[in-house]
Amino acid sequence: MTLIFLNGGAMRGEPLHHLLDGAPLVTATTTAPKYRFYSVGGQCPALVPVAHGGAPVSGEVYDVSLDALRDRVLPAEPPELELGVIELADGSSAFAMLLRRPQTSHVQLRDITEIGDWRAYLAGREAA
Repeated sequence: MTLIFLNGGAMRGEPLHHLLDGAPLVTATTTAPKYRFYSVGGQCPALVPVAHGGAPVSGEVYDVSLDALRDRVLPAEPPELELGVIELADGSSAFAMLLRRPQTSHVQLRDITEIGDWRAYLAGREAA
């Protein structure tokens, strides 16, 4: 089992949550304020580690089996993202999906760091 921070479509109530194969929720939390947060083509969120100008990003930490991570979660991720390790608000570490560097596509990125929450971003986009 391994901890993974999720902040998009695999969170509770979201369309990809079933990919976690029943993995238990450990906690709802935020990242340490060391990341910029982007919408990738309006389809998924991505974290980018930064030395300055980061902010906390909301998400959920799950205890996922390595098999589920390998066979279900990672294959569902878009090619613009890659698995990395992040720092959470409490100083602990977890896996998370980061924006792939260098980028492998020309998908539009929108900086949503000020919003800091994928669900809030989607709700605001739908309201507009």
